[in-house]
Amino acid sequence: MADTIYKQMRKERDLTRDEVCDRASEMNNPIQPERLERIENAKFPIAPDEVMLLAEIYGEPTLCNHYCSKECPIGEKYVPEIKVKDLAQIVLEMLSSLNSMKKNHERLIEITADGIIEDDQIGTLDEPQFHRICEEAIETAKQLSNELTEKLDIEIEKSKEVKA
Repeated sequence: MADTIYKQMRKERDLTRDEVCDRASEMNNPIQPERLERIENAKFPIAPDEVMLLAEIYGEPTLCNHYCSKECPIGEKYVPEIKVKDLAQIVLEMLSSLNSMKKNHERLIEITADGIIEDDQIGTLDEPQFHRICEEAIETAKQLSNELTEKLDIEIEKSKEVKA
């Protein structure tokens, strides 16, 4: 059986269960090592307040999203999982989308540059195609905004943990 995300995160940070429990106690939110072990081995369900506690101890706010989108019955239905990408990946995807939009933009300029849309040009860029181009541009802008906001939020949370 594969490790749960809770166990993976603890191991990635080279922490023992006792160290995690000590940190929880220092935060006035104690958790027993035996309970943590059962949670990590998927023998006992984790409570939302324990997820928040571990997310804070591990400096990993995405743990809360994982719980909400994968383990909480309400969240499984209504909360999408956030796929965290590194900034380089987000930038490359953005550049790719912008290049695609640039080609479409150039085609629109070619067609409308003389102020007249010829019959033979209509077939090269029909109304559904035009709407698709506009929708792609809007979706790209929304996606980029959301991804950058999520990445910045995560980095802010991590920097708060480092300062604390």
